[in-house]
Amino acid sequence: MSLLVVGLSHRSAPVSVLERAALSTDAQVKLAQDTVAAEPATEAAVLATCNRIELYADVDKFHAGVAELSTLLAQHSGVGLDELTPYLYVHYEDRAVHHLFSVACGLDSMVVGEGQILAQLKDSLARAQELHSAGRLMNDLFQQGLRVGKRAHSETGIDRAGQSLVTFGLEQLAAGGEVRDWARGRKALVIGAGSMSSLAAATLARAGVAEIVVANRTFDRAERLAQILNDADDTDVVARAVPMDAVPGELTRADVAVSCTGATGLVLTADAVAAAVEGRTGEPAAEIDVPTTPRQPSAAVGPGSGLGADENCPLDLTAEQSGFSVMGEAAVAGMAAAELEQHAAWVDNGTVDIRETGRRTPEAEAELIGALAAAAARVGRIPERRRPEPVAGFARPAPALFLLDLAMPRDIDAAVHRLAGVRLVDIESLAEASADAPMAADVDQVRRIVSDEVAAFGAAQRAAHITPTVVALRTMAADVVAGEIARLDGRLPDLDERQRGEIRQAVHRVVDKLLHAPTVRVKQLAAEPGGAGYADALRTLFDLDPETVAAVSRAVDSTDKKDRPA
Repeated sequence: MSLLVVGLSHRSAPVSVLERAALSTDAQVKLAQDTVAAEPATEAAVLATCNRIELYADVDKFHAGVAELSTLLAQHSGVGLDELTPYLYVHYEDRAVHHLFSVACGLDSMVVGEGQILAQLKDSLARAQELHSAGRLMNDLFQQGLRVGKRAHSETGIDRAGQSLVTFGLEQLAAGGEVRDWARGRKALVIGAGSMSSLAAATLARAGVAEIVVANRTFDRAERLAQILNDADDTDVVARAVPMDAVPGELTRADVAVSCTGATGLVLTADAVAAAVEGRTGEPAAEIDVPTTPRQPSAAVGPGSGLGADENCPLDLTAEQSGFSVMGEAAVAGMAAAELEQHAAWVDNGTVDIRETGRRTPEAEAELIGALAAAAARVGRIPERRRPEPVAGFARPAPALFLLDLAMPRDIDAAVHRLAGVRLVDIESLAEASADAPMAADVDQVRRIVSDEVAAFGAAQRAAHITPTVVALRTMAADVVAGEIARLDGRLPDLDERQRGEIRQAVHRVVDKLLHAPTVRVKQLAAEPGGAGYADALRTLFDLDPETVAAVSRAVDSTDKKDRPA
């Protein structure tokens, strides 16, 4: 077994990097196909969720495999390899198995113990099987991972350690209150009709919302989801479907909106959300100015400081540049204007006080970008967007609109965090909240289950590796017996059939007894760590034809494929 996994997740990379590296379904398909077409890999599977992107492969060379898989991830994600590399993790052989089993049990999830990952693992395996990129190793690994995950949930209380991302997100919207009390009687808008959106809709229905409106680019899928919600026996929710162009109007009516689509751009802009709040309240959605203690700049910062000349800074900051604006510099930097402005205002050691400089004036925008350029010059790249100062201790209007963004890349403009009267929970804020979530005592039990299952899986794989060699040895022995019996028939033609049968059985018994102990023992030794060399030793000692062993292995693989569920 030469299992290799290369990936990144919420544990290794900031949300903004995960967001940019997110893979569409088509990109996942192409990545798996290109991986098995690459020289070091013979099998591949892609696991892509809202908070992880992982590429699993069976490789024959470790270093070449790591280089190839990393390059393919960068190519298909659209994030440069140099930028992506610091956030990648690599697991090999038993460590890779341990990682997948931990993922399957929810130990590596943003919300520990969540069960949604099992469905995502199943989808990943089904896609690899459909593409014929999953051979024996990928099938065994993912199928065993699903069994380990189910075992963890059935034998322990890991479910108490966390919930699905949807449930956890709704708990954050409820701000510590009971979700049922918070949701009862509200009107909900669900944007998207995929698995996560469907789960969100079902969860909202069970929580007691009065109405759910489903919007999707493919209207038929929105209608199907609405029909399923209406037909459910355990809720009284009223559901209906609308086209995507009806979202602005529905957002004005909704109390809570959940979005999880596969869109590559924003589905809800800050302006659209502000307009919805104004439509509900009759007053413009004010932006929050958070009281802060101005920091002292460590050096003079400004558009004339020459920082834009730094080759690591993507911004062209010239003091006399005409038409200097956030929008223009956003185009240069290749990011949304709102995101760039947040970068500038919220970078570590930022020195800009937007209350004093004002908003949307050329001078203020230049100073914001100047602060960003200074930070970029210090760390060698654009720093990740930081959340604004905590506002819990300051007066803030009660939310008129609750938003839950479960998409990666994000569906809802992060600038909505600044709007008064709106509570936005997105993947980034969920990551921050889950970092402080209490761990259940059952987590330790699940870890023990994972360790035991990894050991068992490794032993089974190593034992399976030697099986073709043992079969080839027994086949060779049977051929030798058959040849000797045929020679004896020629030399003793007067033997009757009973005598021939006795001789034949005696010779077979002798051969079986001679082979029994060594073949049983070699399987036991091969199942232990470091036992891979026993197959080679057996082939050398008995001068077995490598092609015969390979033919047996191919026959076993063919039988396995026929026996696997579709």
